[in-house]
Amino acid sequence: MGLQREAPESITGELRVAARRVPGSERTEIGRQYHTGALRILRPHYAAGSGQAVLTVVNPGGGFLGADRYEIEYDGGPGSSVLLTTQSATKVYRTPQGPAFQEQRFTLAPGAVLESVPDPAIAYQDASFVQDTEVDLADATSHFFGAEIVTPGWAADGTCFRYSDVRLRTTVRSGGRLVLLDNLLLRPADAHLTGLGWLEGRTHYASVVIAGAGAGEELLAKVRSICAEYAHDDAAGGAAGTTPAAGTPRVLAGSSLTARAADAAAVLVIRALADGTDVLTELVHRLGTAARQAREGGPAAARQAREGGPAAGWNLRKY
Repeated sequence: MGLQREAPESITGELRVAARRVPGSERTEIGRQYHTGALRILRPHYAAGSGQAVLTVVNPGGGFLGADRYEIEYDGGPGSSVLLTTQSATKVYRTPQGPAFQEQRFTLAPGAVLESVPDPAIAYQDASFVQDTEVDLADATSHFFGAEIVTPGWAADGTCFRYSDVRLRTTVRSGGRLVLLDNLLLRPADAHLTGLGWLEGRTHYASVVIAGAGAGEELLAKVRSICAEYAHDDAAGGAAGTTPAAGTPRVLAGSSLTARAADAAAVLVIRALADGTDVLTELVHRLGTAARQAREGGPAAARQAREGGPAAGWNLRKY
């Protein structure tokens, strides 16, 4: 029932991008790209001292409507490195014609890196949104970092959770082997989302998936240490007194690491709940920096962090 509906036939926006590492260089360039309909991509830019290409996806239409369908396909060549973000939040409006769909397919060759960090998804009253993300890692040397933040949009009566449903489905394969199947379904009509076992009194949700190079016990320990810093009202990164009740954690977060099979990538999954977008965005950025340092590893990463290089953190400017 509910989300078991056929995807629309027509494509509202389509984007296909392939990246490659320039021979003899750390720089990644876009080898080919194709777009049609309501999706565009801005010219790549590079953080100082980094060869990583930052790509910004633009939706000139301004938001998702009923029966819209978007397709994004990315192919990362050997050793390439791309940070994929969006120009603004993904706004999903009323969808009386049926849910809005977005399909993402990310393929990473050996040593390829993709950090997918879109702005939050905002689901407004009577909105239905389905996102299907497939990640195909060549092997354990590939690296994927993906983050999603879900925010309840404004409703006329001022209440939260007036959207119909949000489903985020993520699958990760390593060398053709399934290593993660993650299926999030938020449907307010079926449950009191702020209650126990759901959002635990919070309104905003973040999910982070880290797969491949750098994912392991050491990164898990670092992730848990970072999340613990946000478990108090006076935690850095936001104003005090933003929790539902005094003395309760400002951010609730949990993390788990999959058992790594032979020759397959390990996967680290983090969930976080809060009452606002800003604190979750900051947390995601810190987790991304930790994942980057774990991937690059050792003294070199520490030196880059001191000198302001790639491992020091993301540069998410849009232009």
